Amino acid sequence: MTRPWEGSDDIPDPSLTAAVPPARARVGTIHITSLTEAEVAAHVSRAWARGRGGTIVTANVDIVRAAARDPLLTALVERAELVVADGMPVVWAGRLAGVPIPERVTGSSLVHSLSERAAADGRSVYLLGGDPGVPEAAAAALVARYATLRIAGTHSPPYGFDGDPAARGDAVGRVAAAGPDLVLVGLGFPKQERLIEELRAEVPAAWYLGCGAGIPMAAGQFSRAPRALQSVGGEWLHRLALEPRRLARRYLREDAPFAVALLARALLSRFRRS
Repeated sequence: MTRPWEGSDDIPDPSLTAAVPPARARVGTIHITSLTEAEVAAHVSRAWARGRGGTIVTANVDIVRAAARDPLLTALVERAELVVADGMPVVWAGRLAGVPIPERVTGSSLVHSLSERAAADGRSVYLLGGDPGVPEAAAAALVARYATLRIAGTHSPPYGFDGDPAARGDAVGRVAAAGPDLVLVGLGFPKQERLIEELRAEVPAAWYLGCGAGIPMAAGQFSRAPRALQSVGGEWLHRLALEPRRLARRYLREDAPFAVALLARALLSRFRRS
């Protein structure tokens, strides 16, 4: 798949070539694009104008860890046009690898910045994921914030739908019939990325964001951590406090040790190159 900074048929995108000197940073088994949130939104806007679609993966520690354990998941992530750092350990690992990743770019933040850009460009948004009523509540909240935003549709697939060909086909068919410009898919990794690949085959000119909990957050179902805690990489503590039963094992027994090892390997690699 041709990446946005590697196209031979377009004039090079100045903001991308300027913002990404070495293009991408290898973190674990995947590559992180060095872009700010504003640059991601600007790139999507330009792609819309050219009639080009794409996928954005927001790679947190959990996604990097999962990809490191499964080559198929690595390939799934690497097929996305943009892979941004959703997690300070991922940002730090990229910087230790020698790439100036400017900031953390989260799925929940991109829900808003991409919706704002869609509203400004007259583009439509489809929200897919969340409990019944949640995508509708998130859509209402986004329209209240960005008055000109057009909602192409919403859908809350039933639990286990991805294992049911009829339910999966229904979800894809709903999006295809709506023909949106931006699809926010909040189903969790890798379910959302696998579904996005099916959706892209039906609506190739759209942009797709795998946003995890971004839809319920936009609906007000969950709150984000204070900015001070976000800036030092502590938002996971806030999420853990909100959902201890669901997240304790993942965060404390799996992600935390992996993050320490990830940073140690990145530091060792930097030291060896020096």
